[in-house]
Amino acid sequence: MSGQTHDIVILGGGTGGYVAAIRAAQLGKKVAIVEKDKLGGTCLHKGCIPSKALLRSAEVLAVTREAEDFGVIVPEVKLDFERVQARKEGIVSQIHKGVQYLMNKNQIEVYSGIGRIMAPSIFASRSGTVSVEMEDGSFETLVPGHLIIATGSRPRTLPGLETDGEYILSSDDALQLETLPESLIIVGGGVIGVEWASMMNDFGVSVTIVEAGPRLLPGEDEEVSRELQRLFRKRGMTIVTDAQIQMDTLQKEAGTVKFAAEHNGQRLELSADKLLVSVGRSPNVEGFGLENTDVLLKGGFIHVNEYMQTKVPHIYAIGDVIGGLQLAHAASHEGTVAVEHICGHKPYIHEPHRIPRCVYTRTEIASVGWTEAQAKERGYEIRTGKFGFKPLGKAMVQGENEGFVKVIIDTQKNDLLGVHMIGPHVTDYIAEASLAQLLEASPWEIANTIHPHPTLSEAFAEAVLAAEGRAIHI
Repeated sequence: MSGQTHDIVILGGGTGGYVAAIRAAQLGKKVAIVEKDKLGGTCLHKGCIPSKALLRSAEVLAVTREAEDFGVIVPEVKLDFERVQARKEGIVSQIHKGVQYLMNKNQIEVYSGIGRIMAPSIFASRSGTVSVEMEDGSFETLVPGHLIIATGSRPRTLPGLETDGEYILSSDDALQLETLPESLIIVGGGVIGVEWASMMNDFGVSVTIVEAGPRLLPGEDEEVSRELQRLFRKRGMTIVTDAQIQMDTLQKEAGTVKFAAEHNGQRLELSADKLLVSVGRSPNVEGFGLENTDVLLKGGFIHVNEYMQTKVPHIYAIGDVIGGLQLAHAASHEGTVAVEHICGHKPYIHEPHRIPRCVYTRTEIASVGWTEAQAKERGYEIRTGKFGFKPLGKAMVQGENEGFVKVIIDTQKNDLLGVHMIGPHVTDYIAEASLAQLLEASPWEIANTIHPHPTLSEAFAEAVLAAEGRAIHI
């Protein structure tokens, strides 16, 4: 079949896709990306970056309201939500231009259009050839040596709570709000749900979280979840766990959405201006010809081996579409693994639980490794250490001293099994714990690493010392 030949074609230009493309170019490969929307994908345009820009504005507003505690008198604190949204769009635009620059710098061809994998035919003996419908209606055919699928995900919906963009919103819809509602119900207490709850609360919106499970952030350590719930309630949020929504009670009228939920055997009536559905993300496995291959799906996700290779040896898949940790930095790592395997290298493969996880609520949450419950389930004999931020000088100076750092240690091998943080700016220094696990650092080595004073990072060292019964500031 005639067409443009490339060593590697990547279907999807999100974080995982463009990082994979750059790594392939560094290794001397001829690379093409097919992207139907904008380079940067969900993370840049509908996820990580725009939501964190909004969270930062909400944080500045909250801090400004407390300015008098720092001896700073602000006569009138007002929110200009139109400027908040403009700032968000400006940040996204600037980063988008940076990604485009990287594509040019690394001589990566970008095809803006809808790509579809073609079935084997008399013109191509194997699947993997991609037909691209360009924006002008023309078609290009790309013939790759290897194909990497990086098609990402979309917000998951609930039957009976289908989003309409007016009363019932997805996170995509919420990012485009022109005005803030007075009240908001968030269905789902996972990462995205609690981040939106924190943001909207700081913006002055009355927030209720409805979670089907027994606690918020079910994937995090239970002590962290309890602390987050305490802090959220302290800020005036309503949290309803173990709640089952009665879908047949949903009403949307006169600017209000209403429904009932079963909670502790009782019927609970809930209403708000808007409802945000935040129950995870679904993989994009439809609409690009996957059925024309022998690629295997498991649980709705593309099944891959440790090298991101599908059942079809020349087709790989990375990012949200393969499940696991649906995180931008996880997708970047997976893209690098896939490319290096294609190029005959032996890539380093991180165990999924050793990929750090971050939640950008106020106060922040960050973790890496096993939770206490997970470690016990796997048969480890453990000891834990815990250190709160209240005694730390830097936390007092910042005016942010809620939360703690918790470490989990294998008593037999003296290995660091997990680190769990909830507190000020913990997302900025969880990488130390991630590096400690990569290098298999012992608690003795972490404790004897000099942590500068005054810093918030001292809490990590103190938590490790606490596990050994010799914390200084407790």
